Amino acid sequence: MCASGQVNASTIGVARSVRQLNERAVVNSQRTFIDAVKKYCAAHGIDVEIRSHGWLVAMSRGTRRHFAFGYDLGLNSAVAHRIAEDKAATAEALEICGVPHVAHKLFLSPQMADYVVPQPYWEPMIALLKANPNGLVVKPNTGTSGRSVFKVSTATELELAVHKIFSAGFNLAISPYLEIENEVRVVLLDQQPLAVYSKSRPEIAGDGTHSLLDLALTATPAEMRSVVLRGMVDDFDRAALDRVPAPGERILLNWRHNLDTGARPILLEQGEVRDACIAIAAQAAKAIDIRYASIDVALVNGAWRILEINSGVMMEALGRIHPDLVHAAYGAALDTVFQHGA
Repeated sequence: MCASGQVNASTIGVARSVRQLNERAVVNSQRTFIDAVKKYCAAHGIDVEIRSHGWLVAMSRGTRRHFAFGYDLGLNSAVAHRIAEDKAATAEALEICGVPHVAHKLFLSPQMADYVVPQPYWEPMIALLKANPNGLVVKPNTGTSGRSVFKVSTATELELAVHKIFSAGFNLAISPYLEIENEVRVVLLDQQPLAVYSKSRPEIAGDGTHSLLDLALTATPAEMRSVVLRGMVDDFDRAALDRVPAPGERILLNWRHNLDTGARPILLEQGEVRDACIAIAAQAAKAIDIRYASIDVALVNGAWRILEINSGVMMEALGRIHPDLVHAAYGAALDTVFQHGA
């Protein structure tokens, strides 16, 4: 079992590494996407230039030039893209269209008072907290990768989360905390699935001898330790990290089903679950008229609902395990760009 000083040092070390990890993420996280684009362009006689540290990709063949930005290949309309990147707007659109979804309520920072009619936010937030005894999830209204996402169950935790997000941005979204039994990502192109996979959160089994932190370090591959521990710092205090779980006791190391915090992508086999996820994802895509997207579907109380829609299709974690599938998926999207026009 780790001595308390070791636990504290590990916790501090993980916390200090967060900024360094985020700084490296821009380059490292795009490797599979960039490789897939380069491979496709080489095979199809397309010139490619990588600019802006990998964020801007210029592809040209003859007089035809096409840009990609980030993970967005430019297949979606501006309106569909803007709705998808806005969690609250996505939820509103899905509600209008009758698609089952996880509700997200938009709140604007007081700094926006000069641009919109000021609305009180603290009282409605507290009302949401009282109406959801299991807690709330507070997150930036835009953005991906699970950063600055907080699970709160008290007014103090809520105030702290709101302060942190508003200090860095102008809006946030609040959703009820739900016990998600399974989360599946469906990558769609014109209603057809390119990849369907679940997100398996990291977990350990107690042995009655070692601490939670020791077990987590042992069970986690070296290349994933910084990612998994970063999530644990947010979810476990020092006492929890020091605790020795009972033999056979299973503990999830992160409440988020997020690939950037250690969840593993697992391809879904043909069957009822896969079909159900594709069906509801297709409904969501049709609702906001988006052609190319990765759509997260959550199983709650035995029923599937849409968690969010991403217009930038990121498959880095899946690409480390199934590179051929990911290259084929990006290739199918690029076929649509160059063979049929965006």
